[in-house]
Amino acid sequence: MFCVMTIITTNHKNHEPMTEPTIKNYPNVSQSFGITGIVILGMLLLSPVNFLLAKFFDKEVSMLVYYLAAIGIPLLIVYSIKKRKTDDYSFNLEIKNNRIIPFVTIGALALLIGVISPIGNLIPMSESFRKIFMEMGAQTGLFAFILAVIAAPILEELIFRGIILDGLLKNYSLLKSILISSLLFGLVHLNPWQFITGFILGIFSGWVYYKTRSLLPSIIMHAAVNLFGFSMRYFVDTKSSINDSLVDVYGGITNLIFTIAISIIILLACLYYLKNEFKKDASIQY
Repeated sequence: MFCVMTIITTNHKNHEPMTEPTIKNYPNVSQSFGITGIVILGMLLLSPVNFLLAKFFDKEVSMLVYYLAAIGIPLLIVYSIKKRKTDDYSFNLEIKNNRIIPFVTIGALALLIGVISPIGNLIPMSESFRKIFMEMGAQTGLFAFILAVIAAPILEELIFRGIILDGLLKNYSLLKSILISSLLFGLVHLNPWQFITGFILGIFSGWVYYKTRSLLPSIIMHAAVNLFGFSMRYFVDTKSSINDSLVDVYGGITNLIFTIAISIIILLACLYYLKNEFKKDASIQY
């Protein structure tokens, strides 16, 4: 539902009242689902581009070109709709408190290791998805790095935090806005394992965005998580990590419990620090 108000003004020629609509808050819930649908449609319709280019170029190159088109084109479409409906042309990338960046980054990694990975490991994986993830894990070159650590964090955060969450926060409560944007961010990945990652990290990222109203912290934490996953391709055998249980990957139940416990403690410490920093920032007039 759009939030529309009218302002009474005076026509200087005939002194008759006129009404002018204020800027509309875009998107609402249904429009947010529509945006996600546009992104998914772009991914599906442009998938032949990846297969076609893979016949002539390296797989990493074809995947990067496909991703830029599949996510970039929907972003341009949605951005143009936002401009038309709200007259808002910009995204805020300013960080007023640089002290939060290390804690946002470390907190996101602790959340990934201590919460997301254990939950995701509980979901059984079919052979078709095993093959897909193993192929992704085998991509360790420059173009795969650009896709995972640069392109994905920027484009996806522009859509799901910069447009969807930003609009929802102007229409609904904090909890509803963050949960819906996080749900959609998880759904767009089209598999349950990345859904868990997108949904949980989306909640953390959404909270940080709400407190800072800046996209840069969300982009940085997204890039850090993806960089961690990309780096693991060099140190962990992808086939073993996918086929083995999390207990086996960590070398025993004791190591797993210890890792989860330490990660949660670090996460809680980061959240406590961030909460205090945000409280300080709210009391300062910049």
